Amino acid sequence: MKEHNDEVPQAMRIRQEIQESMNNSLPEKKFRKEKIDLVEIDIELNDLGWDFHNYRILNLTDIHLGQWVTPEYLDELIDYVNTLNYDVATLTGDYVSYIIDGYEDCLKDSLKKLKSNDGKFGVLGNHDHWMGADTIREIFRDSDITDLSNDVCVLSKGESKLNLAGVDSCTVCADNLDAVLAKLDDDNPTVLLVHEPDFAEESSKTGKIDLEISGHSHGGQFVIPKLETTPLRGPNSTKYPIGYYKIGRMNQYTSKGLGTNSFRIRINCKPEITIITLKTGNKKRIKIE
Repeated sequence: MKEHNDEVPQAMRIRQEIQESMNNSLPEKKFRKEKIDLVEIDIELNDLGWDFHNYRILNLTDIHLGQWVTPEYLDELIDYVNTLNYDVATLTGDYVSYIIDGYEDCLKDSLKKLKSNDGKFGVLGNHDHWMGADTIREIFRDSDITDLSNDVCVLSKGESKLNLAGVDSCTVCADNLDAVLAKLDDDNPTVLLVHEPDFAEESSKTGKIDLEISGHSHGGQFVIPKLETTPLRGPNSTKYPIGYYKIGRMNQYTSKGLGTNSFRIRINCKPEITIITLKTGNKKRIKIE
């Protein structure tokens, strides 16, 4: 962890002006589920208790509200998400892009409307810090979302437990993995939420993280057909820009996210809603009488 610096980049005001002018020219502002990838993936965790076998984690990331994603679109998307089958909701950052003023209430209303049986948990992305981390955290509180930035929550089902942890954005040097590791119950498997996927280089070396879930890359907004990867990779998403990876013993999943940055265009790279189903690698003994 380096010295925390969430100073707004110098080019931000220019991008804000461009964003406002582009949003006024949007040809379509309504959500359509056929234009979204609902990605469902099974991931096996060796030490997962049987009570968490088939446990379903919803992940939403990179909404970038106000830049191509309108309040109307987000509201309708949340209505659709609420029809899906999942146990817990996770959010991995960049809820806004270059403007937050005027979008606070609609973001809060949509996130508050998001349903989840076992709670809603989130971390912040770099854009959230640039636009106002305190405002996003207040929206979390008002939307019943637990802020997992550099923190840990233990989920329980029957006799089984699962660590759900989070790391704040490493782009602005707000990450503190040591604080997370100090709070982990080592007897439980751990799922880590972190905005930037390349943080996996650090988290995988601990040997204590079983699954990391990230966003940030937007899938490069261009996926090469058949190869299912992207040549367009930005800072902190150069190594693990899209989809599933195995890094040592740790599983890593990077979502293509919901919104886009700078350019609206996506080529072979639909916006994504992710549902990860956890599977246990434990053997179950069946008593035969």
